[in-house]
Amino acid sequence: MSLPDTVPDPLDTLSAETPRVWKFWGTSLWGVLIFVALFMGQGAVIAAMLFSSGATDLSSFAEALGSALTGGKTLSLSIMTGLPAVLAAIWIATRVARQPFVDYLALRWPSWKWILIGVVSLAVLVESWDLLSKSLGREVMPSFMIDTLKAAQADNTLWLLVLAVAVAAPITEELFVRGFLYRGWSESFLRPVGAIVLSSAVWTLMHLQYDWFFLGQVFTIGLLLGYLRYRTNSTWLTVIIHGLNNFAALVQTYWLASFT
Repeated sequence: MSLPDTVPDPLDTLSAETPRVWKFWGTSLWGVLIFVALFMGQGAVIAAMLFSSGATDLSSFAEALGSALTGGKTLSLSIMTGLPAVLAAIWIATRVARQPFVDYLALRWPSWKWILIGVVSLAVLVESWDLLSKSLGREVMPSFMIDTLKAAQADNTLWLLVLAVAVAAPITEELFVRGFLYRGWSESFLRPVGAIVLSSAVWTLMHLQYDWFFLGQVFTIGLLLGYLRYRTNSTWLTVIIHGLNNFAALVQTYWLASFT
């Protein structure tokens, strides 16, 4: 009986089967792919709306695009279709890393104590920004949010907007940013503090529809969510706090819209 020319190294076999965590570059590259998946998932709805509009020239195409981007129904559906695209992309990344999806993203239920801490901390932070906004003579809510809410009311899809903004968006963004990105970056040379700052910066860049003032608010909320993720090792906590923040913003927008 002949022996194989080469004998497999047991350490190589173990290394090939051992679960891993994507570090800085691995997390960054997968993050780009996940963002592309998010863009394609959300863009599919807008593309479908444009196709069904029957636009035949540049002028009608631009008009249809503007209507799609400001329509409550289209915006809501695009946000919701981004969720399965992101889930699929993250699942592939964790599968390649040979890690359970739930464990890699720290999908653990937080204690009620930390939920309360998160809610109170968020309320103090948001109220501080509102007071600063009023002292500077600025609007406390971007005008495009009021326009979007009114558009949703006009086509009777306000319930869909609430579901998209207060449920789908927080799950999508938190699993991507505080779940996947934070996990890999926190175990790289960045360590937790660097991961909190960088993931908050990425999250802020995902909200470029706001001006510089509201981007500052988004960044500080990101820092809070990152801290909560670090202290509790629970991404579900950041999903809950994020969802409550978005729901409160919708309620505030609805109240402001009723006076404009």
